[in-house]
Amino acid sequence: MSNFSCFDGAKILITGHTGFKGSWLSLWLTKLGAQVYGVSQDIPTTPSLFTSIELDKKLKDYRFDICEKDLLNNLIGEIKPNFIFHLAAQSLVRPSYKDPLNTLKTNALGTAKVLESLRLLDIPIVAVMITSDKVYDNVEWPWGYREIDRIGGKDPYSASKGMAELVIRTYNESFFKNQNSQVKIGIARAGNVIGGGDWAEDRIVPDCVRAWSKGKIVSIRNPKSTRPWQHVLEPLSGYLTLAAYLNKNPKKNCEAYNFGPLVHQTFSVEKLIDEMSKLWGDQLRWENFSTFGLGIHEAGLLKLNCDKALQDLNWIPTLDFEETIRMTAKWYKTFYNDISSSMSEFTLNQISEYTELAYSRTKLVKNE
Repeated sequence: MSNFSCFDGAKILITGHTGFKGSWLSLWLTKLGAQVYGVSQDIPTTPSLFTSIELDKKLKDYRFDICEKDLLNNLIGEIKPNFIFHLAAQSLVRPSYKDPLNTLKTNALGTAKVLESLRLLDIPIVAVMITSDKVYDNVEWPWGYREIDRIGGKDPYSASKGMAELVIRTYNESFFKNQNSQVKIGIARAGNVIGGGDWAEDRIVPDCVRAWSKGKIVSIRNPKSTRPWQHVLEPLSGYLTLAAYLNKNPKKNCEAYNFGPLVHQTFSVEKLIDEMSKLWGDQLRWENFSTFGLGIHEAGLLKLNCDKALQDLNWIPTLDFEETIRMTAKWYKTFYNDISSSMSEFTLNQISEYTELAYSRTKLVKNE
């Protein structure tokens, strides 16, 4: 993992800072000494990681839709950030079927509005644009997708992220490749993250912990489907590494990077639930709820090839599957069962634990 000293004292804007990933990233950056500014339309869930760790006390908190061009332009112009991490999105597949236009607007047009604000700046800035592993035209082959593979999308969410990438490349080719431009862009693709503090609807871990905390049976869609499960801190470390790399290497621009677990860390939904239930500590049950006949496409197999991140950024995933499950289950158990604990302190401790493991294991890889 890279040295993140470039973030100490830096002004950093995070779009979507009240979401699951955005809250973890915001807290990590405050720990690194950054001046963090966040813009989101609202807090997307109740409960939420944002409120659990009292993040509003640790950063500058702005609330509006990023599609409000004038508000966004004024905010970015006022802050003049050194880095932007663009995470604001409608990030779930099933809701994209219920409201495809809002998904396309938020993910594609919202990205365009951020890029337009960057075009108007006249200061050096690094922007990491987070899309998704679902941008790939997934034909469910058994090997990992590479950054050069075809972009596609069988559902509105996947299509919206593919559209966002097209917008990013358009702005780069039209404006940011100009030798006078001071904007440096990176594209980050990841997916299927788990970790403490996620309460989104129609996601495996939140569905489980909500049910189990009440002693109920949880209904699971497609338990045989496999995913490259990873702890939320894994791709976030990739986003930070990419931003630090672009900051240090100004000639690199607008390249995409996959951030995912090692290929052999791909497991089924059923395996994930079984391991989570063991660590929860009770005899917990689940049932299969099929999506057959609902008109909803969900991929059965999806893997990423992360060789480019290793080669260019020296980034490798840190946690194995068991460690990922342990950290996730421990966060939720603490939240539900230990009311005396400070979730902010607990979450910071998990970031420290992850960071120490990442640095030690990166050194081992280098020495090999």
